[in-house]
Amino acid sequence: MRKSLMRMTLRQLQVFRAVCESGSYSRAAEEMALTQPAVSLQIRQLEELVGQPLFEYIGKKLYLTEAAEALRTAGADIFGRLENLDMQLSDMAGSLQGLLSLAVESSAKYFVPHLFAAFRQQHPEVSLELTVVNHAQALRRLTQSRDDLLIMSQVPKDQGLEFLPFLDNPIIAVAPPLHPLCSRGALTLQDLTAYPLLIREPGSGTRRACEEYCHQKRAHFALTQQIGSLDAQREAVIAGLGLALLPRHAVQTELAAGLLRQLDVAELPLRRSWCLVSSHGKRLSPVAQAFQRFVREQRAQIQQALALRFEPAG
Repeated sequence: MRKSLMRMTLRQLQVFRAVCESGSYSRAAEEMALTQPAVSLQIRQLEELVGQPLFEYIGKKLYLTEAAEALRTAGADIFGRLENLDMQLSDMAGSLQGLLSLAVESSAKYFVPHLFAAFRQQHPEVSLELTVVNHAQALRRLTQSRDDLLIMSQVPKDQGLEFLPFLDNPIIAVAPPLHPLCSRGALTLQDLTAYPLLIREPGSGTRRACEEYCHQKRAHFALTQQIGSLDAQREAVIAGLGLALLPRHAVQTELAAGLLRQLDVAELPLRRSWCLVSSHGKRLSPVAQAFQRFVREQRAQIQQALALRFEPAG
């Protein structure tokens, strides 16, 4: 190992990480409660130790060099190991403490707080860092090992991922209460194709699942409108802009309040499973191991408790 790397300090790596995450020396300085010259000095010293530049400006935007990407990965591993050590020491002292870094697909954000609250009843000194992403972003974060665990549907089978299915993810058709289809009885997916369908952005797992299913059922929507988030999609349906195929977890409050109606479609709900996912061989922290064990051992209770909250009465 280069002797210069042994002179690297954790403080320098903390400042470097702040610049990487914020994309700005000034924002990193504000976050670290430092002056901008102090941040510049730390990065300059780090570049001398590494022997290569870490950042470059193109226009007004800050980009990481190849050396910076390598250092960022090494730094994440170092801080992860220190966090893991802290958790192990807490565990030895008889109390599980630490941070659970959890990324979830956007449709899961409605039930995950309730899931974590149940976990924290057993481990009250564990805190949560929750990141909400779409399906494509979730896969990228897995390859970068940016989170302890990830909750997603439609787990790819060709990426060597370890996954634990633990909760149904029913996708239903919804419409505003005064929509013509609400006054009809049993429907088919084909009946829905005469009306505009509101869809998520490319990269959404729900969009992908629905497109594949509709193609399989030969239900082709001539008119679609892309809406950039699940919340906006739900509001657009309420506003009367079209129909949508949405996870029931995401619209149960609006269904109960009468703002949306679930259409009685023979081929629906489309059922998928929410899974707890990690990269194969990833070394999990004690907190992540405890959460994984909780989900595995409490699957039946989780399903029952969340069904009471998110499934329709009767």
